[in-house]
Amino acid sequence: MDVFIGPDLEGLQTSYAELTREVKEKYGVTLTAVGSIGFSAMMHGYMAFNQENELLVPFRTWRNATTADAEKELTALFKYNIPQRWSIAHLYQAVLNKEEHTNEVAFFTTLAGYIHWQLTGKKVLGIGDASGMFPIDVEKKNYDERMIGQFDALVAEKGATWKLADLLPEVLLAGDAAGNLTEVGAKLLDPTGTLEAGIPLCAPEGDAGTGMVATNSVAERTGNVSAGTSAFAMIVLEQDLNEVHPEIDLVTTPAGSLVAMVHTNNCSSDINAWVKLFREFSEAAGFAIDTDKLFATLFNKALEGDTDCGGLLSYGYYSGENITHLAEGRPLFVRTPESNFNLANFMRVHLFTAFGAMKIGMNILKQENVAIDKIVGHGGIFKTPEVGQKVLAAVMDAPVTVMETAGEGGAWGIALLAAYADRKETSETLDAFLDKKVFGADEGITIAPDARDVEGFGTFIERYQKGLAIEQAAVEHLSLR
Repeated sequence: MDVFIGPDLEGLQTSYAELTREVKEKYGVTLTAVGSIGFSAMMHGYMAFNQENELLVPFRTWRNATTADAEKELTALFKYNIPQRWSIAHLYQAVLNKEEHTNEVAFFTTLAGYIHWQLTGKKVLGIGDASGMFPIDVEKKNYDERMIGQFDALVAEKGATWKLADLLPEVLLAGDAAGNLTEVGAKLLDPTGTLEAGIPLCAPEGDAGTGMVATNSVAERTGNVSAGTSAFAMIVLEQDLNEVHPEIDLVTTPAGSLVAMVHTNNCSSDINAWVKLFREFSEAAGFAIDTDKLFATLFNKALEGDTDCGGLLSYGYYSGENITHLAEGRPLFVRTPESNFNLANFMRVHLFTAFGAMKIGMNILKQENVAIDKIVGHGGIFKTPEVGQKVLAAVMDAPVTVMETAGEGGAWGIALLAAYADRKETSETLDAFLDKKVFGADEGITIAPDARDVEGFGTFIERYQKGLAIEQAAVEHLSLR
């Protein structure tokens, strides 16, 4: 196998070194091999390579909202929503921009796909992550052939000599063999040489797919909400939607079932920034507060606020937001002289606005009569008991369950996918494996929506949607300076 040339793996090596140190400290074992390995990373994005395996342009992530023209053209061509952050939108936008690298591109993938390639030599991707690169035919469990043909014809008119199918990673399902750790890969992961080659790997997946697994939300009529730097709701559908909605992505579970995804680029970043400010104040005042205690204190304070946040308004937009049609991020907090401005309402409005854009998408799914039996929340915002859960229950107007592993996210989910690939019985489905062998009777803690909170969030979201003009004005004003 060749040694690939690309972004360095120092961060990955550091993470692995910390893992081996923790295993040694806790269990007195020197880690040399494991049953199986899996890699998960942020979904979407664009990593393009030439024939020499050189990275052609810096990694473009889901926050690079620069593909509006590609989004519009491809959605119209396919009659299928193609969000700006999808890999195919990045590739086509580069073609539209006449970027030189599009003449050299020989392969493109996601971050998880890149890491997997480096360690196994296999250019493969789990179907959930692949569904954020290019539309999937859920019957054939592969890229949509009709759309590939349409895309090839489109770019050929613009001078492209390659075929899309030759550039995309191979699609694999949960449980499929996805290669083994090579000698070179073992050294890349563990420069000390202690880790042995030959360990099997499961298909790499994006954080959306691993979030579904981590919350046991891969069966029809189940859903989960992942809330961290970004936020997304994943609802496993019984059938396709009736219309194309630019606010709704159609992706898949790691097993290939159709999923409606409401993805928002912004969630907790602005909350974290404000909490950091409170920490700076406490340190300046001469007393330090433990981070977990600081978050818990501020989050619990939000439960004391007015149901509608006392007339306060906030947009935690660190980056552009596709659902609300904002190309750039401008975190914004707004109040009137008459607003009830206190700490409780201040924290409450920032928790509410973290799910503001998501609510717009969920309202569309409600109009499509999408049935949901269970919503599970996971991600850092749920680490403080009950608070984030109560807020999300108000957003969804439905009971929300949080499990003990609520803060684990993608790492837990990909570990379960690796275990499934290693331990599944013949014909055992992913949802059956999770139900019987992982979660069992663990139903988590469920909180039903409070009618007053639902009404208060309804009032807030009306204010949020009316105030979008203020946010747009802030973007335009600061862009001109």
